[in-house]
Amino acid sequence: MILNSKTPPHIITLVCAAALGPLAMNVFLPSLPGITAYFQTTSANAQLSVSLYLTAVAILQLVFGPLSDKFGRRPIIIIAFSIMIVGTLICIFAKTIEWFLFGRIIQAASSAGLVLSRAIARDLTKGANAATLIAYITMGMSLAPMIGPVIGGYLDESFGWQSSFYLTLSFAFFALFLVITDLGETNAHKQNSLKEQIDAYPELIRSRRFWGYAFTSMFSSGAFFAFLGGGTLIANSYYGLSPSEYGFYFMFISLGYLLGNLVSSRITNRVGINQMMLSGNIVVGLGLAASIVVILAGSTHPMAFFGFVFFVGVGNGMTLPSSSAGVVNVRPALAGSASGLAGSLQLGGGAILSVIAGYTISSENGAFPLAIIMLISVLCANLSTLYVMHIERQINAEIQETK
Repeated sequence: MILNSKTPPHIITLVCAAALGPLAMNVFLPSLPGITAYFQTTSANAQLSVSLYLTAVAILQLVFGPLSDKFGRRPIIIIAFSIMIVGTLICIFAKTIEWFLFGRIIQAASSAGLVLSRAIARDLTKGANAATLIAYITMGMSLAPMIGPVIGGYLDESFGWQSSFYLTLSFAFFALFLVITDLGETNAHKQNSLKEQIDAYPELIRSRRFWGYAFTSMFSSGAFFAFLGGGTLIANSYYGLSPSEYGFYFMFISLGYLLGNLVSSRITNRVGINQMMLSGNIVVGLGLAASIVVILAGSTHPMAFFGFVFFVGVGNGMTLPSSSAGVVNVRPALAGSASGLAGSLQLGGGAILSVIAGYTISSENGAFPLAIIMLISVLCANLSTLYVMHIERQINAEIQETK
C-alpha cells in the first residue's frame, strides 16, 4: 500500500476512517457497569454516554456534509479527527460523570469518517457500483464493532474502564495518520458557497425517493441502536454476564453485519439496491420474530436473544450499503449534504430508540420488550423500502408514457 495524499484514497484508509466512529461507540460498552461504579452514578446516567453520543453524531452529520461539499472531504475529516482525539482525552481523565459525558459528545466528531466515506464512494463511482464500494468499506469497518467490545471487555477486567479509551485514542491517531498521508481530495465539484447549498436543499428535501431511502436507513439501523441502548443492561442485570462475556455475545450482531456486507458486495449489482434493502429487512424481521417465539417459549439462555441478533447484523449489512447509495445518488451534486442529512436522521432516530430501550428494560422483563422495539423498527424500514419501490414504478411508468 503506497500512501499518497495527491491521489484518491486506498480502501484501507476509507475503512479505518469509517471505523473510528463505530469503535468509539462500541468498544466501551462492556465497561458501562464499571463506569457507573467509578463515577458513583446511576446506570441510566451512564447509559447517556450512548444516547448523547448518538445525538451529537446526528447533529454533526448535518454540518460535516455541507462543509465537505464546500471545502472538500479531506480537510473536514482531518479537523474532525483532531477534535475527536481531544474528546477521548477528556473521557480518560474525567473526574465527574458530567465531564465524562461532555467528552463523549466531543468524541462524536469521529462520525466525519463514516458520513464522508459514503460521499467519497459517490465521488469515485456511481449507482450500484457505489453500493458495492460502500459495502466493501462497511464490511471492513464492521471489524471494529465486532472485535471492539470483545477487546473492551477483557481490557476492562484487566486494566479498568479507561483502557478501552486508550485503545480508541491509539486508533484515532492511526486513522488520522492515514487520512493525512493517503486521502487525496475526491470532491471535484465543490460548491462556491454555503448559501448555494442552502438554496439547493429544498430540491433534496422535495425528493420523495430521498426520504424513502433515508427512512429505510433510519429504521433498519434503528434495530441495532435499540440493541445498543438495551443490550448491555440485559446482559448485566438479566443474564448476569461479565464484561468479557457480553463482548463475546456482541460479536454475533457484528459477525452478521460482516456477512451481510459480503453478500451485498457480491450481488447488489445483479439484483439492484431496492431489492437488497427489502431482502435485508426481511432477514432482520424473521430473525427477531424467531427470537420472540423462543423467549415466549420460556428460554432464559442468552442465546435466545443474542443468538438471533446475528440476523439483525446480516440484514443491516444487506440493507444499509444500498440505502446509503440510494441517498447519495438522488442528487449527486449534494452527495455530502444528502449523506449528512440521512445520517443525522439515522443517528437521531437511533438515539431516541436507545433511550426508549434503556428505560423500558428491567431485570424482571428480560429481552422481550427490546426484541419487540427492534421488530417494530424493522417493520417501519420495510414500509419505507416499499414506498421507494412504489415511487420508482411511478417514475418508470411516466417515462414509458412519454415515449
